[in-house]
Amino acid sequence: MKMTAKVLKLVRQSLLVAPMALAPAASSVVLQSLGMNALPSGSVFAQEGEEKPQYKTKKSYSLRQPVFKDFAKVQEKTDANDWKGALVVLKDLEAKSGKYTSFEKANLWNYYGWVYYSLENYPQSIRYYEKVLAEPELSDALQLGTLYTLAQLKFVQEDYRGAVNLLQKWMKLQPIVGADAYVLLAQGYYQLDDMKSALKNINTAVSDYEGKGKVPKENWYTLQRAIYYDQGNNKKVIEILQKLVRHYPKATYWKQLSGMYGQVEQEKNQLYALDVAYLMGALDKEKELMNLAYLNMGQDVPNKAARIIEKGMKEGKIEKTSKNLEVLATALRLGQDVKESIPVMEQAAQKSDKGDLYARLAGIYLDSDQNKKALEAGSKAYKRGSIKRPDQLQIVMGMANANLKRYDAAIKEFEKAAKDKRSKKFAVQWIEFCKNEKKREESLKI
Repeated sequence: MKMTAKVLKLVRQSLLVAPMALAPAASSVVLQSLGMNALPSGSVFAQEGEEKPQYKTKKSYSLRQPVFKDFAKVQEKTDANDWKGALVVLKDLEAKSGKYTSFEKANLWNYYGWVYYSLENYPQSIRYYEKVLAEPELSDALQLGTLYTLAQLKFVQEDYRGAVNLLQKWMKLQPIVGADAYVLLAQGYYQLDDMKSALKNINTAVSDYEGKGKVPKENWYTLQRAIYYDQGNNKKVIEILQKLVRHYPKATYWKQLSGMYGQVEQEKNQLYALDVAYLMGALDKEKELMNLAYLNMGQDVPNKAARIIEKGMKEGKIEKTSKNLEVLATALRLGQDVKESIPVMEQAAQKSDKGDLYARLAGIYLDSDQNKKALEAGSKAYKRGSIKRPDQLQIVMGMANANLKRYDAAIKEFEKAAKDKRSKKFAVQWIEFCKNEKKREESLKI
């Protein structure tokens, strides 16, 4: 089924986790004053078998004491979460920023970016972080932190191309790249419909974690699953869902796994997975419950199918429609509960506007030696019409009449059935039998 562009966008938005907590690059101001380099938060790793690149540092920059004191005023406001107050201080500092060095201006714009982000003014936040990168004098930490933070803000603004470009630039400068960064880059490519690049990056993050005996984050698996599903790789989708139900055992994953088993025609596994979701109390829709019942019937477990439907009807989750009652009656009959199935089939037939269910009910009555009721049900079937196999009903009516020794009526029914080549041979045999029985009984009267 093809999804509309709007639906596809919503699906993809749901797969995109919120960006990592924005570690404000402004914190580097304090670290720089101590002669330390700040890196974005998050775990980091080097690829297995790869030599770690040498980290070439830039010229060391520092804040002059008066400027450091200026920024301390901003820090006081931000520590108190007084973002509007911090903005007032920043504007006062900007008025005299003509005396600042390029590095000091970069830190001023950095603070602006942080404060505007905290005020949820993302366009202005992006504007000021871009001003940071435009300054010629930047420390390694400030440049790297700003690139990563700006990339995340581009995600917030749905500028996925911009986010990808910034992340790629950040990765070229960063000696050790964290798994979270590869996932973020994969998400960007996913939004841009570049599934090949998205898969390469998400696989890098997942493989590294799994190779170290660590469990990847849930949203990493869901993104990986979404890409493989988009490519139609059902085998890989199943493998990932198996990991999800093992590490993050949510009912929704069990239901998805059941659906994927159905795609590859593994009916037993499809049943087992959906049954787990049922035991977790996660199946509350009629379609889901009826599907589980059908699967049980398909695997020759009709009694369980019947219990599922009965429970669903009792709880109001399955409507007592003619079709649903028919399925229940069929499950009961297949489970050898013929007596219990009859009243259910009667209800199903009464709710139907067609005669076919009454025709089937006539057959059930015949099988249970209730010949008069079989004839009554058959008569109702004739009146309603829309019978799929009239010849079969005629055979049932003929046999019921014959059992009641109503041979003339039986012969008429069998003669009708004989007009259908599918029942002709059987009907002719019964006609012969009825004629012989009629002669025999008449001879006994002499």
